[in-house]
Amino acid sequence: MAAYSKFTDQELLGQMTLGDQHAFAEIYDRYWKKMLLVAWNHTKDKTNAEDLVHDVFITLWNKRKTSIIVNVAAFLTTCVKFSIFKYYQQESKRQQLAKENYKFDETVNEEEKLDALFLKEYINGIVEQLPEKCRLTFHYSRIEGLTNAEIAEKMNISEKGVEANLTRALKTVRNNLNETGLSLLILPGIWKHLF
Repeated sequence: MAAYSKFTDQELLGQMTLGDQHAFAEIYDRYWKKMLLVAWNHTKDKTNAEDLVHDVFITLWNKRKTSIIVNVAAFLTTCVKFSIFKYYQQESKRQQLAKENYKFDETVNEEEKLDALFLKEYINGIVEQLPEKCRLTFHYSRIEGLTNAEIAEKMNISEKGVEANLTRALKTVRNNLNETGLSLLILPGIWKHLF
């Protein structure tokens, strides 16, 4: 097992696709406590947090041959958060959670709201890994709602530079969603709630 500790996450994922349980155990050891902390911070319930994280790791193993994972930590964190949202959906707290954190129009059902929450969290993770100018451009455009001209002035770059950065950011987000299969979760009416 000692040799596995020297493997990168991507090398371990490659070994997992071949059915290597030791590679899976190493991923588990690296991320179990971090994922448990994420789950506990949201649920404040140790047993539920452990169950949610356990299920995420089972899913990781079961989908090892079909999932394309670029960043293990981001993927697991997103899966844990999605499991938490599903957990809240089954609990009476789900409506309170959605109302406290996000505003939706009344035509969107609870399932769509939770899918939008999950996708927004996932996309935020992708955006955080973008180069600084792309990340800022995306933020100003999609979060603050600034025009390209306003962004150009704020960042002291040309409008074409803004367009190029925004195009790059959106392409990265779309490609990542397509590669992970998460683009299938984007139902009509949900995309407008993401940003």
